[in-house]
Amino acid sequence: MVPALRFLGGACRRARGEFPGGFPRAGGPAPGRPWPLCWGVRSGSTSSFDIVVVGGGIVGLGTARALILRYPALSVGVLEKEKDLAVHQTGHNSGVIHSGIYYKPESLKAKLCVQGAALIYQYCNQKGISYKQCGKLIVAVEQEEIPRLQALYERGLQNGVQGLRLIQQEEIKKKEPYCRGLMAIDCPYTGIVDYRQIALSFAHDFQEAGGSVMTNFEVKDIEVAKESPPRSRDGMKYPIVIKNTKREEIRCQYVVTCAGLYSDRMSELSGCSPDPRIVPFRGDYLLLKPEKSYLVKGNIYPVPDSRFPFLGVHFTPRMDGSVWLGPNAVLAFKREGYRPFDFSARDAMDVIINSGLSKLVFQNFSYGVNEMYKACFLGATVKYLQKFIPEITTSDILRC
Repeated sequence: MVPALRFLGGACRRARGEFPGGFPRAGGPAPGRPWPLCWGVRSGSTSSFDIVVVGGGIVGLGTARALILRYPALSVGVLEKEKDLAVHQTGHNSGVIHSGIYYKPESLKAKLCVQGAALIYQYCNQKGISYKQCGKLIVAVEQEEIPRLQALYERGLQNGVQGLRLIQQEEIKKKEPYCRGLMAIDCPYTGIVDYRQIALSFAHDFQEAGGSVMTNFEVKDIEVAKESPPRSRDGMKYPIVIKNTKREEIRCQYVVTCAGLYSDRMSELSGCSPDPRIVPFRGDYLLLKPEKSYLVKGNIYPVPDSRFPFLGVHFTPRMDGSVWLGPNAVLAFKREGYRPFDFSARDAMDVIINSGLSKLVFQNFSYGVNEMYKACFLGATVKYLQKFIPEITTSDILRC
């Protein structure tokens, strides 16, 4: 256990930029399937790497891309359990480019969000990836929300969010003609994008720089080898052994895990602590009928309640011209279950036995009951949405 922890701890340190220098590349056939490049660039393949990144979502691909561009002498591989890349959290989100207004000033979240938004716009411009800087209004519809809105505005200014303004009813109508509100924060720097498209562009950059991506490689075991493999010329140069469900192996010196909803289990496989545990919540969206999409021009958000860990139901335009309404936040019984009745016995037992769910439920009981109610009754969600856009009716909405 201790050697594994030392190796994996080293991976964390070195992934932050402490590599002393390049390592020679390794060669040989690879299990799994190399990710094909649409642009016709051939990627090399290898069964041993200096660094392996587990997870082919936007975080894993962004990490792998950064490593290989910063340290081009390293051999870097990405392992993804699905047949395609970026199909889970990266491909199941609202697509909003947040500006950084919500987070505590000077916190890492605030700094990364503000810097990350600027870098996303810069990257999209460089690569020709479409996005819309459509802006966002955070709207107070009740008098008691105005102090929270003003405090949020001050927080955004402290975080360095560009272009923030407090606007009144008349200006709200100019920006969103069908939205009613007493006061709002105008956040013009907020945008929308297809994050999966960005992730696939990361994969292209990574492979062009010499990286290898293997799909259909579901990691089931990570261990430190006690001896070198038979007929190996490298000896114990690659001591970490990563095995998949087919008992195929990848060897490496360092591992970086970016496993999304399975990050706690991957940490445990690595010999590290599984805490904090993942408690999966599903966010269900409704769809505004296409003929009613004129009601929403940009993002429209409620004033968040700091007592609860969610932003609340909002109006989100999409790159394809559709408008999403949501999400709610409903406890899920499968980590990658995107439909209401998706179920995994192991995931459900983890939620009940191993997680801090009871504490979460106790702290957010009333909010959770309200979310479940809105998930079951469409009229309850529509009534909430009408606080912002009174013209919306139940007949204007489709379930996704």
